[in-house]
Amino acid sequence: MERLPNLDPLRFILASLVIFFHIQLLSRNQGLPYYLEIPIFNRGPEAVNMFFVLSGFLIIKGIYKHKQHGSFSIKTFYIKRVLRIFPLYYLVVIFGFIFYWLLLPALDIPYNNNYNLVEGVLLATFFLPNVLDELHKPGGILEVLWSIGIEEQFYIIIAPLLYFVGKYKILTALSLLTIAYFIVFHLDSMDVLRTYQFLYFFLFAGGVIAILEEKKQLQFLKWSPLMPIAVVVCTGLYFMTNLFEFQVLWLRNALTMVLFSLFIHSLAHNNFGKAIKIKFLNYLGRISYGIYMFHVIALNISMFFVLKAREQFILNDTISILSIYILTFGITILMAHVSYVYYESYFLKLKTKFRQ
Repeated sequence: MERLPNLDPLRFILASLVIFFHIQLLSRNQGLPYYLEIPIFNRGPEAVNMFFVLSGFLIIKGIYKHKQHGSFSIKTFYIKRVLRIFPLYYLVVIFGFIFYWLLLPALDIPYNNNYNLVEGVLLATFFLPNVLDELHKPGGILEVLWSIGIEEQFYIIIAPLLYFVGKYKILTALSLLTIAYFIVFHLDSMDVLRTYQFLYFFLFAGGVIAILEEKKQLQFLKWSPLMPIAVVVCTGLYFMTNLFEFQVLWLRNALTMVLFSLFIHSLAHNNFGKAIKIKFLNYLGRISYGIYMFHVIALNISMFFVLKAREQFILNDTISILSIYILTFGITILMAHVSYVYYESYFLKLKTKFRQ
């Protein structure tokens, strides 16, 4: 699949927003100073929603292009997804259950595992960590997997769906599916979808904007730099202010879905030849899957050291906050780098052997 300009750095930025969010939550739970009242530090869920839009944009774009050439293979699609997602996902799943069920008790650190272990393992194994998260709150290391579960569920749905849809009807089918699912999701009688965060409409919407671009139906967005600039500014305001925090859920989700789709499109296709060429930032984007998956582990390590330091020394709030951020990001990036180079790379090399 083609690598579009500027999207690798976006992945790192979104992962960083998730880390900001979780640092504040854990700091508050541990009685440490935090900046939760500042909007940008409270946009973790929104960053995950943009991840969903980005995933839908890239995955459906790839499927659509292969469909047009008659080369789409469900088998190859799933093999590539397995090689990219499964190794790191199951590594964190295994570590998470060992951490909460064996390691913490062995260290005499109290933690209440208020659920059946077999049930928890089954839910995580079969990509229902969002259900596990909502039902039992199994701990941050496992709870962060909920979004990976949503993406995997989406992959299971989208590949056979688009395989059986004619190549000239994909846009119509996907548009109708997006609208229908969005409506159903917000019905009072379908509260279960909201409870377990089955946010598939974000992924579908990313796919719709990708196909519209492929069909050259978004050219009007490229007539002037003012349009993509306006989209980027609005997205910045969305994350840095409370201007778009509508109380009505369907309205907030509709705005988010449209704005994020236009934002991804603006970065990918309305960049007027401008691309971020900072190698380190691009690399952080490439390892962003590991950054997302490991950051809670790193945060727990950082929090442990800061709490111990505050017991031994007089640390003011500013030093405590800076220490948590520096340690968390440093440990997270190190773990993601090691994982990418010495673990994930093996499966990524296998992935390149499977081409549509």
